[in-house]
Amino acid sequence: MGKGKEKAHRIGNPLQKRLYTIKEAAQYLGRKECGVRDLIWSQTIPVVRGENGRKLYLDIEDLDNYIRQNKAFYC
Repeated sequence: MGKGKEKAHRIGNPLQKRLYTIKEAAQYLGRKECGVRDLIWSQTIPVVRGENGRKLYLDIEDLDNYIRQNKAFYC
């Protein structure tokens, strides 16, 4: 592979991923998958349903909003 192709190969996709699976969202939030499911079931974080209606995805913006809303100072 030439230098130009090698450099181009290292360049990531400029489009950032917006929808995360429950597993990925758990990793992002630093929680277990069952904890993320609890947030979904309690309607704390909304979901996006996949094409078949069964697969659930979480919007990165909603995850970031959840983090912002749950920040607190502890003394």
